[in-house]
Amino acid sequence: MVERVIEEGGIRLCTESFGDPGHPAVLLVMGAGASMLWWDEGFCRALAGGGRFVIRYDHRDTGRSLTYEPGRPEYTGADLVGDAARVLDAYGVPAAHVVGVSAGGALAQRFALGHAARVLSLVLISTTPAVSGGGRVLPPPTAEFLRFVSTSRATPHADRSDADSVVECQVDFARLLAGGRRPFDEAAVRSLVRRDIRRAHDFAAARNQDLLPDGDPSPAPLSSIAVPTLVIHGTADPMFPLPHGEALAQEIPGARLLLLQDAGHGVERADRDAIVPAILEHTAADPHP
Repeated sequence: MVERVIEEGGIRLCTESFGDPGHPAVLLVMGAGASMLWWDEGFCRALAGGGRFVIRYDHRDTGRSLTYEPGRPEYTGADLVGDAARVLDAYGVPAAHVVGVSAGGALAQRFALGHAARVLSLVLISTTPAVSGGGRVLPPPTAEFLRFVSTSRATPHADRSDADSVVECQVDFARLLAGGRRPFDEAAVRSLVRRDIRRAHDFAAARNQDLLPDGDPSPAPLSSIAVPTLVIHGTADPMFPLPHGEALAQEIPGARLLLLQDAGHGVERADRDAIVPAILEHTAADPHP
């Protein structure tokens, strides 16, 4: 793996690549407020070992990328979409297979709609339609999820004097997102959270992404996405219950849906043996020869 900081137009983004740059590129887009560390290194290496050039990166306000004052983000959701293009440009990649999880899946959809020539295929994990329409009515998050995010424990970042409370909150949130139907590897998550906090310029700034306006509206409906799309969704996702993934698979022409039984929200290590082969198969054919 090779870490690289790119700068363009005053925007600094920390990136990391795995594998041979001559192989088909896979761009990994993480969810809101999460650094690239949440794309597990073993997951990235497994994709690279399957003949892919894998790129992950820190969003603004996470990890080692450009960080703004907490509570005062100077960018929009559309700027985060544009950052995906910045990363591809820096690596000289004209088009990539784009894999997004959670809010990163929404960014991936908007990237495919606004930058169609840059996207070879989509993989959308634990996410929801990024574009309104179709008269769809989707279920809200679970009651337990809503209770958690409405409490003061969900927003401890303002008090950086108590780092342990930040860690405990993040671990509790990860436990909730895991869905509760499988064993939870608390030690591994706690280690990851501590590394994430140590690595960040200002961990509190990650909450800025909760405040972002969308920016430019999406230019087209989901039905206009023309690239091969794989939707991956856990049956125990508490943030975006299963109908969210089903709606994506129904509205994007030709999309396939891979269900992960009893999986929660995100890319869990326990599902690597299912997700990695599915992504490698999905990205094996170049739709733009």
